[in-house]
Amino acid sequence: MYPRLLSLIGGLAVLTVAATSAMAPQAEAAPRDKVFFQSVAGAWKGPGEIVAGKYKGTKFSCSLTGAPTPDGDVGIKLDGTCRVGVFQQPMSAVITQSGRGYTGKFLDGAEGKGLDIISGSVNGDKVVMGINRAKLNGAMVASLRGENKMNITISVKVEDQMIPVIGLSLDRDLDSIAVGSINQ
Repeated sequence: MYPRLLSLIGGLAVLTVAATSAMAPQAEAAPRDKVFFQSVAGAWKGPGEIVAGKYKGTKFSCSLTGAPTPDGDVGIKLDGTCRVGVFQQPMSAVITQSGRGYTGKFLDGAEGKGLDIISGSVNGDKVVMGINRAKLNGAMVASLRGENKMNITISVKVEDQMIPVIGLSLDRDLDSIAVGSINQ
């Protein structure tokens, strides 16, 4: 039960940190989006909770690290883990610019055990993106709160309403930042 739940939680958490999609023309959006991706690069960690559905009240924690995409495109590559109790699940995602928007996958995408990123936008320090897996459609909203805090809400569409199902609060993992040596 928990490994499958971790996969869903972690996927949504990774997508939250990772994804954006530009609705403005590519020439205008690329610099703005690149700045956003650079601002979320680095190590993040924090608690989350499932706030609706069968597993309501389940608490978890995630540790994620974002880095530039391997080929240098506008976007981000994320790796890390999410944990519920003693169960831990590896997480990964790659988000890249594609035309006027972004495409991406969490884990192996909707064809496997993950999710597809299908739409979204960057607006200052806030990202809203569409996610999909089979008949599940939803949205992820991530808001930066200064340089070192990010709040994330993941909602799913039920009939004509978006219902929040997961909340996550991440802090930049300042302990993981390397500092230079001190010579005496």
